[in-house]
Amino acid sequence: MPPARRIVPGLAGVPDEVDVVVVGLGITGAGVALDAVTRGLTVLAVDAHDLAFGTSRWSSKLVHGGLRYLAQGQLAIARESAVERGILMEVTAPHLVRPLPMLTPVNDAMPRSRTAFTWGGLQAGDALRRSARTTTRTLPRPRRLNSTEALGLAPALRADTLRGGLLAWDGQLEDDARLVVTVARTAASYGAHVRTRARVTSATGAGVTMRDELTGTTYDVRARAVVNATGVWAGGLDEQVRLRPSRGTHLVLRGSALPHTRVAVMVPIPDTTSRFAMVLPQPDGTIYVGLTDEPVTGPVPDVPAASEAEIDFLLGVVATAFTTPPTRREVVGAFAGLRPLLEVAGTDATSDLSRRHAILTSTTGVTTVVGGKLTTYRRMAQDTLDALVAAGRLDADPCRTASLPLLGAAAPDDLRRTTAPARLVRRFGTDAELVLATAREVTGLADGELLAPVSEDVPATLAELVFAVTHEGAHDIADLLDRRTRVGLVAADRTAAEPLARRALELAGSAADAT
Repeated sequence: MPPARRIVPGLAGVPDEVDVVVVGLGITGAGVALDAVTRGLTVLAVDAHDLAFGTSRWSSKLVHGGLRYLAQGQLAIARESAVERGILMEVTAPHLVRPLPMLTPVNDAMPRSRTAFTWGGLQAGDALRRSARTTTRTLPRPRRLNSTEALGLAPALRADTLRGGLLAWDGQLEDDARLVVTVARTAASYGAHVRTRARVTSATGAGVTMRDELTGTTYDVRARAVVNATGVWAGGLDEQVRLRPSRGTHLVLRGSALPHTRVAVMVPIPDTTSRFAMVLPQPDGTIYVGLTDEPVTGPVPDVPAASEAEIDFLLGVVATAFTTPPTRREVVGAFAGLRPLLEVAGTDATSDLSRRHAILTSTTGVTTVVGGKLTTYRRMAQDTLDALVAAGRLDADPCRTASLPLLGAAAPDDLRRTTAPARLVRRFGTDAELVLATAREVTGLADGELLAPVSEDVPATLAELVFAVTHEGAHDIADLLDRRTRVGLVAADRTAAEPLARRALELAGSAADAT
């Protein structure tokens, strides 16, 4: 087995030849790198920016069971989503994915016909759970609630129009970018070369030319296969790929905007049968409100922006469900992501485009994997490597990732028994002790200083920021605050955390210089 490696910015010391080059280090590219290296292949995985720089950090942070796709008649992707959700929650990442109760209020905005349709959908979703062999200990069965029970879970709901609720369960990520980083770290631990700030300037199926964005130096690397996993930017590497991106926007609120909301609240979007706006409490004490589905035209931006129209739309939808709904003033942040949806002839609305992934081979030999969704990243990677093996491009062992725990993975009961700091356990699982031990060694500081949060609103700590530099390839303040942690989603919080991020870079850099 190749030696374990760490994620590194830049291309210094990059190999001249590997079996597989993966371009793009969102969840799809990180998953392809892990799948390939655990099949016994040599792997170089690169990104022009950073881990989780694109769409993978802008999701709803949910691991879906495919209920929406079931409602649209997309049975195959619904079943695939349910299976992959179960694998994430029970095998590969139980430390990063937890059950999330999701409450649909039954009120004046939910006529009896839609209530019956929604309840039928939840029952069908539970059938998917059973078919995927996910246990009820992981995801309980859906049930009906009376109005008192519904208000107990979400006291901010309007009581005057509430008749009851429908309670179901899905998976919630600690953080989507944290999942990407963990998958990439796991790939590196098996010997993959994982490099950020490495821009591919040209590619064929036989290799790539890359530029080190830190030094400007150009490198050529030969490969037996090159995988384009750049998502909405896939057309830049393979002009034959045709995408119809759609933008999904979320708002960020303080928890005090909807106090004591302990469950996700699903608010029906008017004039639709199966679309909901979601109110999603987060582990850090904030609340996200999403999700829009707006077609996007023109050049793809590096960082998409939410529009004022989308912000107003989301606030208007959720206002129908709460006694004192959140106002524009209470929106402390917003983020938007672009879904890399494949263009389909005869389809106008992006909400109708399939989320199923596709694997395409260009005339230059580059293999592109595109479409899909965060929940199914592992299957996308498996299908990509299987296609390359079937085409005779690679000779590799069978896929192992369905039974391969990511770094830090452990059952919830085991994690509850650990004595490590709770925030670190939540974000790193059994690697929490490694995070703290690394920070102690690098900085020489006491635990009190390493584990002190930035502020009451910003729970990030110096220990995790130092570890991000030493083990996760973080290179600058943006890496630390916008991707290794999600502090940057709220501008005021980012400002408050910048001194600590700068200190982490200085401490870790000094330690590296001394070795």
